[in-house]
Parts: sequence; structure tokens; C-alpha cells
Amino acid sequence: MKRCLVFFIILLTAGAANAQELLKGNITEAGTHEKLTNVFIRDANNKQITLADKEGSFAIKAEPGHLLIFDSPGYLGDTLYVIDMKPKSIELRPLSISLRQVNINSSKATFDPHTEYPEVYTKSKVYVLSPSTWFSKEGRDARRLRRYFNTEEQERHVDEVFTVTYVGSIVPLKGVELENFMALYRPTYAFIHDNNGPSLAAYINDSYKKYKALPPDKRKLDSLVGQ
Repeated sequence: MKRCLVFFIILLTAGAANAQELLKGNITEAGTHEKLTNVFIRDANNKQITLADKEGSFAIKAEPGHLLIFDSPGYLGDTLYVIDMKPKSIELRPLSISLRQVNINSSKATFDPHTEYPEVYTKSKVYVLSPSTWFSKEGRDARRLRRYFNTEEQERHVDEVFTVTYVGSIVPLKGVELENFMALYRPTYAFIHDNNGPSLAAYINDSYKKYKALPPDKRKLDSLVGQ
């Protein structure tokens, strides 16, 4: 009797595991329909995670009733409540400078991949005497996710230093003009990491001189035109 009960429990567990199928879809930029590759997708229910591939496609284990979260640097995050397992088409809107900072300084800033997804850092390790860690898909995916997390952490650090308030206190620009200037002359993480406050202020002043020397139609990124 006990053996039958154990066997029944195993069948139920296996059935629950198999209930989660791969939900597939593609992700593009709203307005331009350009394929987005650097999009982080996570299932808030089962904690599955993945990244969109070079074609903007994704596949993640999920099931109806789950909530998927889509994030990408420079874009407004979005969510999808899974109703069925049909392929999904997701569009993400580009963030303006000020909107990105509001987003970074909101609850999203509490996301800590080291704490929430420690297995990514474990699986991404390569061991000399373990060839499977070099070539396995699981290892490659983990290393790609780790690179994404590292990049996002660096971009957030730049956002924390290169703020609208700080830059606006140095250059006489406001609103859209200030956002365009900051998008054009956004410093790299390496620069922020290696330079102090006075050096950043000097960089902003030098960049403003270059900005003023540009023709009016060149004082914005192409991706910001028409927004």
C-alpha cells in the first residue's frame, strides 16, 4: 500500500513538472519594430529566467496564470499575464533619460541578481577539468545572463551619478534639450569608475561646448527623433 502511495505521489509530481511548457515569442522596439536582443525575461511565479536571442526571440518555461516580466537597458519594462501558450509578440518602448532614472530609482532598483539568482553565477563558472562547463548550453546561457547582470549593474551606477539634477546644475539646459544632451554625451561606466566629481564636471562642460557647436538637427540621437 505504501509503495502504491509513493508511486502515485511521484506521478503527481512528474505531471506538475510537465505542465509547464515552453512559451515562445519575439520582442521588438515599439514604433520601429526593430528586433531587441538584450531583453531579460523572468517568470515571477516559477523564477525561470532567460534572455532574448540575436533574432529577438525567446522561450521560457511557463503556464497559464503566470506573470512574465520583460526588462532591457534603455527600455520601459513590461509584463505579460499568460492566458494561453500561443506565441507572443512583445513591444518595448524606449526610455527617455528622466524616465529611466525614475525607473532606476524605483522598486526596480532593489533587484539584486546575486541574491535572487545565485545559480546563474554558479553555473557560469568554467572548470579546467570539466569540459562540460565549457560547452554546455546551460553554461553558455548562464554566462550570457551573468554578462547581462553585470552590464545592468554598471548602467545603474552611471544613472546614479550622471543624473538630470546634477547635469542640469552644470549646463543651462532643461527638459527635452537636457535629455538629448545627456543621451549624446552619456559617460561610460569605466569613465565614472576612474574619475572623481571635478573630472566629471569638467567632462560635462567640455561636452556642452561640443553640443553647442553642433547644428540644431544633430543635437539629438536618431533613436530619439520623433519621440
